[in-house]
Amino acid sequence: MARLRSIRRPLRRFAQVGAGRRALVAEAVAYLLLARLALIFVPFPRLARRLGAFVSPAEARAAQASAQLAQDHVRIAEEVGWAVTRSARYVPFKAVCLPQAMAARVMLKRRGVASVMHFGAAKGKEKPLDAHAWLDAAGVEVTGYPVAEGFAEIGCFV
Repeated sequence: MARLRSIRRPLRRFAQVGAGRRALVAEAVAYLLLARLALIFVPFPRLARRLGAFVSPAEARAAQASAQLAQDHVRIAEEVGWAVTRSARYVPFKAVCLPQAMAARVMLKRRGVASVMHFGAAKGKEKPLDAHAWLDAAGVEVTGYPVAEGFAEIGCFV
């Protein structure tokens, strides 16, 4: 009974958003699931080839792809970021930074919006190294923000 009460509020809120946002949330859930499954079953080097070109964070292509573009791209990036981060809270599996960045990247690409997926690392407290992924597009911080202090960007996919 308590479990039913805990999902009632999110379901009620979901019903209150417009049909366009509901469709975006459903798409985000589907891509989060696909990203999670890909991370489990596909070797990362093979997966990385599908994510784009891996470049240094200082490379001009990285700055160009994340620069602010047309106003409609900004709106799309904001909406996709909203849908992915909200959906990640409620899916019945762990949808941390990397699956979120992957899902949002695919959703943005389908809409013709360029994005940059950043990878960083920091000295870990419980393990030797902590890693983090974050995504930006059209000057918008889409997923994975704010980036915790101490993370150094290693590279990015453009």
